[in-house]
Amino acid sequence: MILASGSPQRRAILEQLGVSFTVCVSGAEEVEDGDPREVALENARRKALAVGAREEPVLAVDTVVSIGERLYGKPGDRSEAAATLRALAGRCHRVVSGLCLLADARQRTTVAVTEVRFREITDGALEWYLDTGEWRGRAGAYAIQGRGAALVQAIAGDYLNVVGLPVAALIELEPSLIFPAI
Repeated sequence: MILASGSPQRRAILEQLGVSFTVCVSGAEEVEDGDPREVALENARRKALAVGAREEPVLAVDTVVSIGERLYGKPGDRSEAAATLRALAGRCHRVVSGLCLLADARQRTTVAVTEVRFREITDGALEWYLDTGEWRGRAGAYAIQGRGAALVQAIAGDYLNVVGLPVAALIELEPSLIFPAI
């Protein structure tokens, strides 16, 4: 399989599952505004199509964080990360991932949604987290699999979706990627 993503989290999840893959970062231009489900799905499609049809399946994933229609992407700097984390503090948000699989001359897609509730965040806790630098390159400005777990009060749905690759949705989309005998 070809993973059309440079995400270290997606690579780590696939490696953990024992999936054989190579990485080919697409460089596709991404949509940044619109309905969160449509944005994530369109960006996944763009990434997959930019890599193009190959003999191996091509998997592309895009993840966005939203409260309602408001999207919180990867912050450009510390102040943007702080604003995002303040907006998420004490509230429930959605982590939405679009998946696009190009295989056998077909394009298959799905969307996974996980609800995440953040605890209230004090100024001290916010500064502590910003100082980790973990927010860099992360939709929603946090990494649940790292120190960002301290910001989370609860989740409903696929934890691995919040990390970067919704395995449950991937298995439903194409079980043979994970279970080769199927």
